[in-house]
Amino acid sequence: MIESGTHTPNVSAESFGLPPNTALRYERPDPRLAAYLTDYHVLDSDESDVGSVIEWMLPSWPAIRVILADNPIALTIGGTTYDPMPEATLYGTTSKAMRLRTSGGVTIGAGITPLGWSRLFRGPADGYRDRIVSLDTVMPPAIVTELVSLLRASDRALDVKAILDRFFLDHMGPPDRNEAEIRALMALIVDDKTQDLSTAAARIGIDARRLRRLATRHFGFPPKTLLLRARFLRSFLKMLAVRDHADYSLIATTYHDASHFLRDANRFLGMTPRRFMAMRTPYLDAALRARAVVFGTATTALHDVDAG
Repeated sequence: MIESGTHTPNVSAESFGLPPNTALRYERPDPRLAAYLTDYHVLDSDESDVGSVIEWMLPSWPAIRVILADNPIALTIGGTTYDPMPEATLYGTTSKAMRLRTSGGVTIGAGITPLGWSRLFRGPADGYRDRIVSLDTVMPPAIVTELVSLLRASDRALDVKAILDRFFLDHMGPPDRNEAEIRALMALIVDDKTQDLSTAAARIGIDARRLRRLATRHFGFPPKTLLLRARFLRSFLKMLAVRDHADYSLIATTYHDASHFLRDANRFLGMTPRRFMAMRTPYLDAALRARAVVFGTATTALHDVDAG
């Protein structure tokens, strides 16, 4: 089992509230990468005595993940199951909760912002939404092999931040010519005062046609979907923190009523909030707590690169 925690000062792994036989790390990328990567994370668990374990992941920005596990891991997004998962994987940006079946082992990952996508990958982000692909289909196989080898040879804990910092500093592509606009849209999406992305974007000189083109290419979804996802997750995370019941007083005031929120829940969770909260998800709960402690937000989908 790896050593849980973070290199971030004044943060104790005890605050993560991890379930037994699990470990977790969250790290802040090098400041030069802060606009392009949301976080580094290392997930670890012992093999269960009862076989595979089911966990869940919430919709998020893309991520690169390397699986260092003896037993296969399976992931379901919507109606598609990836079984087994590739050793080195690109998760596209997601609009659906993901069901994970694991039998233990280490997974090391890096979350990618839309700005990061613009510098790491040539293909449009909407071609990978709600999908996973083998990383060597979107990055040169030689550097993927190098990354996996370095992570395998590491302690898979304290060494990881330095390895990933060096990897991304070495392989980050040139800035996109639309970088300023992409960054501005990222800020609008996570701002809870943004009620209509088209109107907000127009105020900073981005018309509707250009907004949609930027959103699908670099963010993976049309503007409305991105804003709805952020609003839903902001509300649902408040509800999930209480967890004993579905408290609709916690949802955003921009929802007309509970049924409006439930429609979004079906879209982004595939079920009602009450049903999701009734499931046992101790590792997800710990990961949300840990990320909030280290970064100030529990999910990458609400990550503000300008928050510091």
